[in-house]
Amino acid sequence: MSERYSVTRSARTVSLAVLGSRVLGLVREQVLAALFGANREFDAFVTAFRIPNLLRDLFAEGALSAAFVTTLSQKLSTQGDKAAWRLANLVLNALIVVLGLITIAGVFLSPWLVRIIAPGFGQIPGKTELTTTLTRIMFPFLLMVALAALAMGMLNAKHRFGVPASASMMFNIGSIVGGLAFAFLLAPGFLHDPSLAGRAMIGMSIGTLIGGALQWMIQIPSLRSVGYHYEAVLDWHDPGFRQVLRLLGPSVIGTAAVQVNIFVDQWFASYFGNGAVTWLNCSFRLMQFPIGLFGVAIGVATLPSVSAHAARGDMVEFRKVLARSIRLAFFLCVPAACGLSVLALPIISTIYQHGRFDAFATEQTVVCVRAFSVGLVAYAAIKIIAPTFYALGDSRTPMYVAIAAVAVNAGTDYLFAIVCHMKTAGLALSTSTVALFNFFLLLGLMRRKIGRVEASTLLRSFLKVALASGIMTAAAYGTHRFCEFNRYLDTIASITVAVVVFSAACHVLRVDELAELLAVLKFGSRTERRP
Repeated sequence: MSERYSVTRSARTVSLAVLGSRVLGLVREQVLAALFGANREFDAFVTAFRIPNLLRDLFAEGALSAAFVTTLSQKLSTQGDKAAWRLANLVLNALIVVLGLITIAGVFLSPWLVRIIAPGFGQIPGKTELTTTLTRIMFPFLLMVALAALAMGMLNAKHRFGVPASASMMFNIGSIVGGLAFAFLLAPGFLHDPSLAGRAMIGMSIGTLIGGALQWMIQIPSLRSVGYHYEAVLDWHDPGFRQVLRLLGPSVIGTAAVQVNIFVDQWFASYFGNGAVTWLNCSFRLMQFPIGLFGVAIGVATLPSVSAHAARGDMVEFRKVLARSIRLAFFLCVPAACGLSVLALPIISTIYQHGRFDAFATEQTVVCVRAFSVGLVAYAAIKIIAPTFYALGDSRTPMYVAIAAVAVNAGTDYLFAIVCHMKTAGLALSTSTVALFNFFLLLGLMRRKIGRVEASTLLRSFLKVALASGIMTAAAYGTHRFCEFNRYLDTIASITVAVVVFSAACHVLRVDELAELLAVLKFGSRTERRP
């Protein structure tokens, strides 16, 4: 198998693992939606979980992961395993100290945090208090998932992608099974007595902690297999550790800017009544499926490769890997965006419309999904291009772009949600607008930094994929109208037709990424059959 297919092959491995995780994530959302509906309790859970989850992006998976994997990959390439594992232990111990203190502070400051990000909850009796309780329970999730993210970074730097990508499956399994067990233990009759829903949601919050612990623990055997051993060392002056901090500083600021956008969205949504936060969350959760399956998977597979090329000064291969990864994101995410837009109703109703999640909640979620789909491709591509700046030792550019996006997001939130009276759908459309702004700005700045980004090849690939996606969309819409009498048949038949028609159209249009993906899949199947 040629080196040309290495990123695609690694992305395939991550995608298969992420697929299982995203499916279980949707099952988790289905369970919550069916048991609690789009109401006070689900809004409270979503908001409470968002606080440690946002800090996770800020200090763990988002900012730290890119800075850590870049530096660790370069250490492995130039100094070997011993120096790399020492760096990993330095970062791990510092992370435990810092995030341990933040977790303790977060538990005490939860009442103020909730009032800041969801002031509109105070208009509904008991909503702020319930959200505060759930926030306190779930705040330790931050430390657990940070340990899991660091383990994932170590394994990715050693080009082990399957286990870390599938670790989040354990989070979803633990949160579903553990959450349901504690929900029925704390509130046995909550299915028939709505007044017990708050206590049941406390049980689901405990399940989140169980899932977070499992996500970290499942990776420990793989860490041992690649030669990692824990050491209780801490050296704030170590050159490698200080390099991580240098990359991490601007990254934290940039990621913080992204979190400001999410906080602003949450602030607006809290005033739109019960259900608004849930509609926004469920629609974005569905959008995260292709983003994680394709964008994150390709980004995870790309970063170690471009970091190694940058460390060797091989900018020709750096450009090739980056351009190939972005084209692959176009190939996978453009049809996904079109499909989600045209098939939002049958997909949402099939996944969520059960139990207490009614038809009205489905309609509101569908509108948000269609607005989110506008920026899906850009959102996925950002997951690829932003970390590559770290491979070049530049963590400031993504930071400046993210800060600029704060002003864009605040303006478009107000414009779409308030001025245009779109409410939650306006917040989703604002997010898409910001994603498009970020991607094009990052791409332009990367071109200035490395000379060229094969723009003509990217454009040609995008146009071919867009044409194939247009043909696919027409076929999917026709199938949807023919089968709309049954939502389950509608969803299965429409998606099947979409995949077949898109593949055929790409074959006729000679889209290179189709042949590349098929070659990798064929190679993978042969490899798996070898004794």
